[in-house]
Amino acid sequence: MNVSRRIAARWPRRWPVQPFSEPRWAKQEPTYGDCSPAVIEAAGKRASARASGNWFVVGASREVRADRPFGVTVGGRELVAWRRPDGEVRIGPGACPHLGAPLADARVDGGGLVCRWHGLRIDGTKCGTWAPVPACDDGVLVWARLDAVGGEPPSAAPTVPERPEGKARIDAVATMTGRCEPEDVVANRLDPWHGAWFHPYSFSRLRVLEVPRGIDVPDEEDRFLVEVTFRLAGRWGVPVLAEFTCPEPRTVVMRIVAGEGVGSVVETHATPLGPGPDGHPRTAVIEATIAASERPGFAAAAKLAPAIRPLMRHTAARLWRDDLAYAERRYALRAG
Repeated sequence: MNVSRRIAARWPRRWPVQPFSEPRWAKQEPTYGDCSPAVIEAAGKRASARASGNWFVVGASREVRADRPFGVTVGGRELVAWRRPDGEVRIGPGACPHLGAPLADARVDGGGLVCRWHGLRIDGTKCGTWAPVPACDDGVLVWARLDAVGGEPPSAAPTVPERPEGKARIDAVATMTGRCEPEDVVANRLDPWHGAWFHPYSFSRLRVLEVPRGIDVPDEEDRFLVEVTFRLAGRWGVPVLAEFTCPEPRTVVMRIVAGEGVGSVVETHATPLGPGPDGHPRTAVIEATIAASERPGFAAAAKLAPAIRPLMRHTAARLWRDDLAYAERRYALRAG
């Protein structure tokens, strides 16, 4: 028995990081037989039938600041967001009501915006044709309610997924853009079978244990339950049990339900931006990772969150460079 096998044989099973064995990539068990297009399509239809209240994620809470405006486009509508001195987020049209200057280039002064073209001041309340839209900061993400874009009955607040509680947690938000529609991003996340094939550098030993089937599925059963090992290095990883759910049409949540980091979530939010220069739609993937653990060492790690967040964003961006190719391909095939 070689050294690595001796170490693996004596490795404590209670530790979060575990050794594992796996066949070569091409020799692993194929998943195409279980990955039914009809199952993914039905799950997407159930998600699209849920109410959003016309709320859209516009960015990370840390991106909306009190010292400079944050510009974004949602559903073809130009928006600007900023914070007042008390931390309240304001969001409204991104064009100055005077001559249409970009308010994303304005200066923040005294809790309001001052246009750099002619000095018009906007304090966040109605100003001529300029009027704010409802905004929500959930502590990780900022949402805007756009009734004209959503076209649904409005709700007072967005559907924010359940997140781990307590101070010992680390959150990071990564944003990428693809040539596709939100439904293509959602469909990608509702296909857990591709994980070990398309992302072998991150996932191994993946098995889908539970699959919702049909259109009429009770909410408590509408989930994909997956057993997977998050690869750290070589043949060492963290085995967990995770579920995938859709609380609203443009959000897919992966939550760890057993193993290290129970309660930790990865929220994937798909925000339609509008058509690009080529006339095809663009969608922003805004992914929030909120990690938590009851282990004593995690509380110490949480104090180093500013140094850890870039690594978390890098990991999410690497996965989504691949997954956006999946989503863009799906859109291209649908659009012909």
